[in-house]
Amino acid sequence: MPRSARKESGCGIYHVMMRGINRQAIFDDDEDCRRFMDILADLPFQHDDDGRLLPIRTCVIYAWCLMMNHFHLLVMEKDWKIAEVIKSLASSYVYYYNKKNERIGHLFQERFKSEPCNDMDYFTTLLRYIHQNPVKAGIVEDAADYEWSSWNQDYLREPDELGWPISHVRAVLKRISLEDLRALVNEPCDANCVDVDNTRRLQDSEVRDFIIEQCGAKSVAEFQRLTMEEQTRIVLDTKAEGASIRQVMSHTGWSYRRVREAGDNTVNKS
Repeated sequence: MPRSARKESGCGIYHVMMRGINRQAIFDDDEDCRRFMDILADLPFQHDDDGRLLPIRTCVIYAWCLMMNHFHLLVMEKDWKIAEVIKSLASSYVYYYNKKNERIGHLFQERFKSEPCNDMDYFTTLLRYIHQNPVKAGIVEDAADYEWSSWNQDYLREPDELGWPISHVRAVLKRISLEDLRALVNEPCDANCVDVDNTRRLQDSEVRDFIIEQCGAKSVAEFQRLTMEEQTRIVLDTKAEGASIRQVMSHTGWSYRRVREAGDNTVNKS
């Protein structure tokens, strides 16, 4: 069946979500998150071979949030189309991640999800939705306490802090005050945005810590170097501990069917 065409935004602004292949983790530690942030910070700009800034603006970033196995962006395309922007972002991070973990192959699902944003009301809804992802997932109680989002890193930073924010905060605050935006982000958001499964039992960090305790594997790449017998044992133990199938997939790289059928007679045949 052919893919449906992406819905285009009349003003070039999109909410983008991209997740790991088989919903596996794409950020294993703080180093991964910081590297992704570095790539995000450079994403809007292009340089020549001598490092000189070119008169090209690929995009403008308004908000972002890094979750364990996916990320969100609120971004406006400029000289590049949105597909070019996300391809550049993903390929840069995959190159780093594969080199670090001595792995090859895909890290992200083949196609990112996107939805157009064509008015200010939905723009502010998306600012709230993206920044509340860690709250909805049960990771923190307050969006301000989550380190890996633009709410903490860009919008709430002190004016005299070194470095530039990744997000174009000034453009947003011309349209809504920080006080009003703070109140908005702190309100519960039940908007039906691009689908992300935040259903969970244990916290993701608890699942990760359990797997590390069982076998020492701190990343999907390390886990997949274990023998199949050892992988299967840990998958079964992690499920028994109360982890959801999604969580097990995220930390092991196993497919939905393999995790679901682990322990059945069909295990390892998929």
